[in-house]
Amino acid sequence: MIEKINSPHDVKQLPLSDLSILAAEVRNLIITTVSNQGGHLASSLGAVELCIALHYCLETPYDSVIFDVGHQTYAHKIITGRRDAFSSLRQHNGISGFPNFRESPYDIYISGHASTAVSWAQGLAEAKKMRNDESKTVAIIGDGSLTGGMCFEALNNCGHTQSEILIIVNHNEMSISPSVGALSSYLNKIISAPVYNRIRGELETFLSHFSLGKKLANHARHFEETIKGLIVPGIFFEELGFRYFGPIDGHNFETLIPTLNNVVSLKGPRVLHVVTKKGKGFEFSEKNPEYFHSAPCFCTKNGECVKEKQETFSESFAHALIGIAQKDERVVAITAAMPQGTGLDIFGKTFPQRLFDVGIAEEHAVGFASGLAKGGLRPYVAVYSTFLQRAFDQIIHDVALQQLPVTFILDRAGVVGEDGPTHHGVFDIGYLRIIPHMVCMAPKDKEELEDMLEFSLTLNKPASIRFPRGTAYSLENRQKVSLGKAQIMRSGKQVWLVALGTMVKTACEMSDRLAREHIECGVINARFIKPLDEELFFSLARKNTIIVTLEDGALCGGIGGALLELYETRGVISKAKIIRAGFPDDFIPAASREELFRMYGLDADSLVERIKKEIGQEAVWQKQIP
Repeated sequence: MIEKINSPHDVKQLPLSDLSILAAEVRNLIITTVSNQGGHLASSLGAVELCIALHYCLETPYDSVIFDVGHQTYAHKIITGRRDAFSSLRQHNGISGFPNFRESPYDIYISGHASTAVSWAQGLAEAKKMRNDESKTVAIIGDGSLTGGMCFEALNNCGHTQSEILIIVNHNEMSISPSVGALSSYLNKIISAPVYNRIRGELETFLSHFSLGKKLANHARHFEETIKGLIVPGIFFEELGFRYFGPIDGHNFETLIPTLNNVVSLKGPRVLHVVTKKGKGFEFSEKNPEYFHSAPCFCTKNGECVKEKQETFSESFAHALIGIAQKDERVVAITAAMPQGTGLDIFGKTFPQRLFDVGIAEEHAVGFASGLAKGGLRPYVAVYSTFLQRAFDQIIHDVALQQLPVTFILDRAGVVGEDGPTHHGVFDIGYLRIIPHMVCMAPKDKEELEDMLEFSLTLNKPASIRFPRGTAYSLENRQKVSLGKAQIMRSGKQVWLVALGTMVKTACEMSDRLAREHIECGVINARFIKPLDEELFFSLARKNTIIVTLEDGALCGGIGGALLELYETRGVISKAKIIRAGFPDDFIPAASREELFRMYGLDADSLVERIKKEIGQEAVWQKQIP
């Protein structure tokens, strides 16, 4: 059946009885594809029926469907003309793992961060209203997104303006809510039915003509809310100004389709609450949805990871944090709905009372950490680099301005690979180094990560430690960490490579290769983005050499720019030629880390050739000097 589905129009031609067959085939394609390439499996499997129902009931893309986060959209992509291309999921120039308006007119936004969809949808709905556009606007949010402040702000405003918007709350707990039953289903059929709402509207209009009638209409609404409040959990939304319907079984087309059809036809802000099972249809993801949230390649027969398990930087961080927490009872850890992703689930097993998971609420996580620090504790906020962007104001106002010792652990710093532009952590160097009193660090390997965590406890000011996604490794020359002091890994003469974090490994490889071509190339492990090692870098400026800065972040605001700023502000005229290597002022696409480094000339091969070319040009220039 799936072979016949090339657009939502084809879905709409199917009888209701065939939709379950289509859902099973869509699930099979998702499982097969993700097992080979990795991806967001559990959330997409849980939303298969919901995606099919939306396109069955709406006139997309005329009607707008906006997905919060977007990691649950694989079924949506398959039935909107991307079935044949789905095998290229999360590959360079392939199908994005998230919605992407450049990819399809059925995708309204490029999304990847949570709690955004209600704001987007409300703005779109108000724009349609001003243009007399009668198309529908629907936002799909997960229950996890309801923990984000932006979502609450949007709900509050949407209820106030009575915007024409339908919000579908996809509640994907591990089991179906007890309130999904005969009585709840019956009640929702009544209150969502056209005849009920027509009579309700006509009665309110009639009663509004009489002074006593207005009171009766208010009593009628209050009676409906009271009854619903006793049976269903929607009174919160009702108080915000929404009509609430649900919860209903999000895997049952016979309930989902008629309810959705009824609710879509209503006016004003509405909430439809559907309950789904994360990982639905694949035994192993149903049992372990957190592991299969963003799954690596796996075997479909046993659900086991194909690649041999190796310790990641996230896990190295967690083990090191346990070590310092055992010695210092002030140490606590905070994450924003990512205990497993950041490795803090390991920390939590040892110190369950010292781990705080605040949900998808990065701004609150930082404000909360501020209070913990003010109370005498030493908080470590572990968040993916891309998500810490959301708490920029809190880092400045709540932590740095207050000069509080909060340490930010930036997991997945640099490019992260197949998750693409919404998830690459290439901006943290730029947005953190501009903050007064902030100490910014990047370890060259897992041992230096351990040392920097120990060192951070000696600071009475905010600090950050960034490290990449992937397998942890060890390099040579372990050396004590001191504030603002870089490490000379290898001495040189013609070229000095000033490398940051993961690029130190690349720099060492480059140095070895250039040495074989009789080019003396030194390697400096910068360690600190802020403060810089002024004594060392001033000494380099006095040499007739080439300085190459290497970083796995955006050049705009990066450590290369910081070095140039240092020379300018201190009036240092550099004899050395400075070359900056990093990612350009653009959004980086999805591809593997290795592909991205090659594409942007940041792999060892490309950089060695670039340096040889620069040396050749320098030699020609020197000969031209009289």
